[in-house]
Amino acid sequence: MSPIVSETPSFSRRLVCLLYELLILLALWLAAGFPFVGLTQALDPVWIRPLFQLYLLMLGGAYFVWFWTHGGQTLPMKTWRLRLVTQEGGTLGYGLAWSRYVLAAAGCLLFGLGLFWALFDRDRQFLHDRLLGTRLIVAR
Repeated sequence: MSPIVSETPSFSRRLVCLLYELLILLALWLAAGFPFVGLTQALDPVWIRPLFQLYLLMLGGAYFVWFWTHGGQTLPMKTWRLRLVTQEGGTLGYGLAWSRYVLAAAGCLLFGLGLFWALFDRDRQFLHDRLLGTRLIVAR
């Protein structure tokens, strides 16, 4: 099957969508933080911080993976008319979605290297999309 031919959204459009995603993630993390704090009060304080960070990382992953595997769009992606697809234009499976999340998070933690890769990529794809064979397209 030949790769899909569809318009790649601009870098600025993807960054604005990421800012919108960050607002939703912050709200989700804030709401989910209260039960965590209540349930971990009896733990040794040395363990609470790394467990909380892992909890938030996994919660963010669950959020993105669910939406990427169920239609390829989060709420901000719908707002900015972006869709995540495979090279063939299909919906991502759970394994590919989790791999994308892990690589995207790593790229962001490395001073945004995975994102800024798109400025130099021939197809303007993020590094994690280039490595995994996924892509963001404009949803019509």
